[in-house]
Amino acid sequence: MARTRTTARHPRGVRARASAVLALVTSLALAACGAPTAVEPLPAVTERPTIAPAKVPAPAPEVPPTWPLTGVPGTPDPRPALAVKIENTAVARPQSGLEQADVVWETVVEFEVSRLIAVYHSQVPQEVGPIRSVRPMDPAVLAPTRGMLVYSGGQPGILDLVARSGLQTVSHDAGAPGLYRVRGRSAPHNVYGSPATWWGIAEPGRTAPAEQFAFARRPEQGAAAVAGTPAGTLDFRLSAQSRPVWTWDAASGTWLRSEGGTPATAATGARLSAVNVVAITAPHPNSPFGAQGGAPVPTYELVGEGDGVVATGGRTVAVRWRKEAEDQPLRLFLADGSEARLAPGNTWVELVPAGKGSLTVS
Repeated sequence: MARTRTTARHPRGVRARASAVLALVTSLALAACGAPTAVEPLPAVTERPTIAPAKVPAPAPEVPPTWPLTGVPGTPDPRPALAVKIENTAVARPQSGLEQADVVWETVVEFEVSRLIAVYHSQVPQEVGPIRSVRPMDPAVLAPTRGMLVYSGGQPGILDLVARSGLQTVSHDAGAPGLYRVRGRSAPHNVYGSPATWWGIAEPGRTAPAEQFAFARRPEQGAAAVAGTPAGTLDFRLSAQSRPVWTWDAASGTWLRSEGGTPATAATGARLSAVNVVAITAPHPNSPFGAQGGAPVPTYELVGEGDGVVATGGRTVAVRWRKEAEDQPLRLFLADGSEARLAPGNTWVELVPAGKGSLTVS
C-alpha cells in the first residue's frame, strides 16, 4: 500500500514568538558581558572639616629691660632720678661727676653764662659739684622725672616754683644732708655733695623715672644714623659767654665737648663726651625775678613746640620738639611724624635761645 508524505506548516504567530524570545536572550547576554547601565549620581558633600583652634596664645616677645634715661640694656635700679644744679663758669671747671650723668641740660642764665642740670640714675658718682642755686626753667625741665632736685639755695619766688613742681628738693641752705663745702675753692663755688647720701633720704614712693626720650635698641637704629647727614662739628653760640663745641670722635663713638677752643674735662681728667647731643631752640624771655644789680633772670618757654637737631654717630637730623605740659616729657619727632629715637647712651641737651643763639653744623 502506498504511503503518502505530508509536509507540516508553522503558523506565523509561532515564528513571531520565537523572534521575541531570541531578542530577549540576546539582550540578557549583552548585559552579562558588561554593557553599561545607568548609575544614579551620589549626593554632593557640603560638610566642611572641623579644625580645632589653638588653645594657647602665642607668647609675647621678651624685650630685655633698659635704663630709662639712657636706653642702655640692664635692670634699672628702683631709685628715683637725681638732678643736681652744676655751675659752669671758668672758675667752676673742672666739675666733679659730670662724666657719669645720664642726661645733662645746658641752660643760659643771667649775665649770659650757662648753668648745667646733671641728671643721674644709672651711675652713682662719689661726689658732684660745684653745686649752685635753682632757676625758673628747672621745673619745666625736671618735673617729668618726678624725682629729686639738689641745689645750694634760691630766691623765695623761684623756690616756690620748684616746690609746686612735685620734685623732692634737697637744699644746702635748708640744711639737707650730704651737702658740704670743700677746701681749695672759694665761695660760692665750693658746695659739693654725695649722691649716695641723697638717694638714702628719698621720700617713699619716689621710684625710677619713666623714659624721657625714645631710644633705639642699637646705635645704628637711631634717627640720625638712619635719616641724618654726615657731620663732624657742632658749634653752638648759646650766648656771648657760652660757646660749647662738640666734635665727633669715631674712635670712641661719641661727641667730645670743648668750651670754646678748650677741651672740657671732668675733675678726674676724663674728657666730657656724649653719645647724643640734642639741640632745642626755644623762647628765652626774662622772668619776673632779678639777680644782683637788678639784672633780669631769664627762663625758657618749653611748653609748646619748636625746632631742634639730633646728633648721633657723626650724623645730624632735623626734628620738631613738643611738650604738652610742664610735667610731661619733651618729645622729638622727625619730618614724617614718627618719633626720633636716640642711640643708647648718655645725652647732652643744649637749650638754644630762640632769636639769639645758634648752631652751626659742619
